[in-house]
Amino acid sequence: MSFKTISVIGLGYIGLPTAAIFASRKLKVLGVDVNEHAVNTINQGKIHIIEPELDAIVYKAVQQDYLQASTIAQPADAFLIAVPTPFKATDKAGAIPQPDLHFIEQAAQTIAPVLEKGNLVILESTSPVGTTEQLAAWLKGLRPDLSFPQDAGDDADINVAHCPERVLPGKVVKELVHNDRVIGGMTQRCSERSVELYKIFVEGECIITNARTAEMAKLTENASRDVNIAFANELSMICDELDINVWELISLANRHPRVEILQPGPGVGGHCIAVDPWFIVSRTPKQAKIIQQARQINDAKPAWVLAQYQQKLDQLLSENPDQKAEDVTVACLGIAFKADIDDLRESPALNIALELNQLHQGRMLIVEPNIEQLPPAFNEQATLSKLNDAMIEADIVLLLVDHKPFTRFDIKKINVPKLIDTRGIWTPHHVFTQ
Repeated sequence: MSFKTISVIGLGYIGLPTAAIFASRKLKVLGVDVNEHAVNTINQGKIHIIEPELDAIVYKAVQQDYLQASTIAQPADAFLIAVPTPFKATDKAGAIPQPDLHFIEQAAQTIAPVLEKGNLVILESTSPVGTTEQLAAWLKGLRPDLSFPQDAGDDADINVAHCPERVLPGKVVKELVHNDRVIGGMTQRCSERSVELYKIFVEGECIITNARTAEMAKLTENASRDVNIAFANELSMICDELDINVWELISLANRHPRVEILQPGPGVGGHCIAVDPWFIVSRTPKQAKIIQQARQINDAKPAWVLAQYQQKLDQLLSENPDQKAEDVTVACLGIAFKADIDDLRESPALNIALELNQLHQGRMLIVEPNIEQLPPAFNEQATLSKLNDAMIEADIVLLLVDHKPFTRFDIKKINVPKLIDTRGIWTPHHVFTQ
């Protein structure tokens, strides 16, 4: 085996599990991150994120001295970059979000001083088409003494490839091992060496393509899901207008052997589906019409949910003339971007709760079983609450995330005056609201 030491740049939800699994195969792994708290936590054999099974793997890898974290890069045989790729801030209404690649550029600056002839560099961060080539260009500018694939082809000193992660939060450990991997090298040699590296632990198939197609494959997967969710979300708004039970409707339509409509929700969140389609739109705005429209539909869904809240509040005050808005207690159940995780990134539920925190004049109870404290953006009216307490005390309940504790709760035991169930788990026959 030509890989004995591996460096993983970025120790978040993808980088840390990847580093830990390589280390579990008895390879020396150095994880690099700018977050000193994350580095110190990992070096204690603990984890700073929630992911099933990961804590035991990290603990064993650190105890056996196969995994170490640092804020400084060191020489290695292969470097995997797993850093965020957010958007650039824009003040223009309706402007297409543009990708911010500065974390990838910083990663290039981090590893460049320690690169050696024969090294393999793999970009795992989900990226716009052409980013792997840009990474190679940054590295060439930083290390002109080394040759790179764009100039030397298969004879390059440094091999560069793109291999996007394709895992589901909550199942990362299992899916990293069993899922197929799409590997796009800048040359055939880059791809072959990348396959050799991943086959250390990947039991799924490693499919070789070029870097641009590999980048686009990940974006296409998530854009496809985003379009399908947008159809379901738009359908939920249409059904509300027509007084039709959307959950029953979808259930009936899905009885057709060639129809599989997804379930609507309060929006689309996470660091993939809510982000990746914009990478396509930003590169090809004239062509990506359906993809852009789907993003706009899903981004608008939280505002629709807030309008539902206002409608419920108006109804409640109309039914109780002596009650004022500040006397009404609202509960938001779930602020993570999906069920049974602690990840709040790009969460529509979090955005709804934060907006409601500004709009609502009374008490606000937040139930999120996967966190220990609220984000600092909430004001003093909002408090972290237990599910049972919130269900007893709240006048209006917004079910935003279908966490398991919520799905197990017997709603029939509690008389909630006004319920907005954006996940369709509580009301009879999956009625959207009551």
